Amino acid sequence: MQRAFKTKLKLNNKQKTLMAQHAGYSRWIWNWALRMWNEAYKEELKLSTNKLKKFYTNHVKPDYPGASQFGKSIAQTNENTRD
Repeated sequence: MQRAFKTKLKLNNKQKTLMAQHAGYSRWIWNWALRMWNEAYKEELKLSTNKLKKFYTNHVKPDYPGASQFGKSIAQTNENTRD
């Protein structure tokens, strides 16, 4: 028999704002990576998640100064979904 437990985080306003920012940034990274992946597929290029992460870190992230506040773990949350 399996059991599931629901938990609810009791966040204050500052924490709620921070969680929303992290979720939005994570979603933005996912959409950016998916767009890059689809463009590479259309051009019949072989792309790996490792190449995509390196490109993002070296070329895209420096253009967005606010991205450094989130850390690198957000970009790595879905690394095994495609390869």
